[in-house]
Amino acid sequence: MTDTQDEMVPAQPTDGVAPRKVHRAWALPLVGLGFLVLAAVVLAAAFTASRISAIKRPYAIVPADAQSVEPRLTLSGVTRYHADGELLFVTIREPQLSLLSWFMFRHDNDIHPLTYNDINGNGTPQQQTSRGRRQMVTAKQAAEYVALKKLGFPIDMKPGNIVIDQMVCLKANAAGTACVEEAPSGKVLKPDDELVSIDGTPVKVLDDLRSVLARHKAGDMVDVEYKRPGVDGVQKGSIELTASPDADKKVIVGFYPFDTTEVGDSPFPVSIDTAGIGGPSAGLAFTLTLIDELTPGELTGGQRVAVTGTIDVDGKVGAIGGLAQKASAVRQTGTKYFLVPAAQSDAEIAEARAVAGGAVQIIPVATIDEALAALAKLGGNSAALGTPGKDFTPAK
Repeated sequence: MTDTQDEMVPAQPTDGVAPRKVHRAWALPLVGLGFLVLAAVVLAAAFTASRISAIKRPYAIVPADAQSVEPRLTLSGVTRYHADGELLFVTIREPQLSLLSWFMFRHDNDIHPLTYNDINGNGTPQQQTSRGRRQMVTAKQAAEYVALKKLGFPIDMKPGNIVIDQMVCLKANAAGTACVEEAPSGKVLKPDDELVSIDGTPVKVLDDLRSVLARHKAGDMVDVEYKRPGVDGVQKGSIELTASPDADKKVIVGFYPFDTTEVGDSPFPVSIDTAGIGGPSAGLAFTLTLIDELTPGELTGGQRVAVTGTIDVDGKVGAIGGLAQKASAVRQTGTKYFLVPAAQSDAEIAEARAVAGGAVQIIPVATIDEALAALAKLGGNSAALGTPGKDFTPAK
């Protein structure tokens, strides 16, 4: 038998050689420098960019995700149809950046730096969260109404409570970028407040408010009661009425209301789980998914299609924020088609296309009918939907 391993010959031991004094002198500073660099990176990752006054935009809009609407939808008392295709709603985040993130990504096209006011306006983060949730409720209500009405189901709407969206601006700065004088009622009332009474008269819907204002003139002081999110009980104050900045100069309180219109009598229960998301931008995606689930066939032609845009009760698609970042999120999921609001500016759509590159086809739509027509071009069956709701009989 032959041993095929190489013979192992141990090397002769040698005496260790001590480093030269000049090398020893550099060792400690180099180790210290390494620790300083590591500490700087750790601190930059933990330290928020907003602490540096020279950084004007320490927040950002960043891509989040594109998720299927269908698993969030619950329908009862009506036939539901499975589709192979998917309709996705798209989300973004608005985080406060760490100093390290700001330094690394401030020139990244997928990231859009923002100021605190860009995100929260004149309110607080809590108020912005409350506003986003309220807008999401409105989006769900409008989506249900538009989808069911499109398919011929019996459905109506009813007015909701009076909730302040934003105060009327009486005078803007020279650039038109900020309000320098808002309606005098803004000294008391704030966005998200819900009116309870004015001038001693309970007000539940906008028509109630109009009848009270009809007996007053600009400059009158009136008592007001209102509810404010995060504050217990009904609040009280006195406000000055003003004249509308519009040509009619009618007497106004001085705010723009939220659209709190609600679905009235629905032929069957509809529920959309919106946990973890806010704002109205998924309205169009909700509407199309409802139409798809209530009709046989493939509304998307079997494709995965991402969708963003608000929807109003007239079926119009409204603009949204962070379009480029949403296009990035769509691209990262591998989805090839993205329906977006035609109401976005040309620059916003161009930026979204640049971010998406050739991987995603950006398709602007202005109404629910245009959205359905766009899906038909992808192979969908929207031309054959009809009005099945006209023959619907509620389950007993």
